[in-house]
Amino acid sequence: MQSNLWLFLVSGAVIVFVVTTKKGFLAFRVSPDLKKEIQGIANSEARSVSQVCELLLSEGVQAYKKQGPKFMHRLLAKQKGQGQRL
Repeated sequence: MQSNLWLFLVSGAVIVFVVTTKKGFLAFRVSPDLKKEIQGIANSEARSVSQVCELLLSEGVQAYKKQGPKFMHRLLAKQKGQGQRL
């Protein structure tokens, strides 16, 4: 778990804030079409884009854990067949 410590001096008193975050930050680029599709899913499910992405990524990681490299090879072959690049 990551924590940030903030100290403030206000009227001679020290105020301490500790902000604990449960989640890390991950950023990456996606095509505009994929972004629109994810946004559409988020809208239809009344969820945030972040929630949808986290769920989809989590399910992909679980599938990889079960199937190993075969899972990734199958995805890459599918992308290559569609002429897309990951």
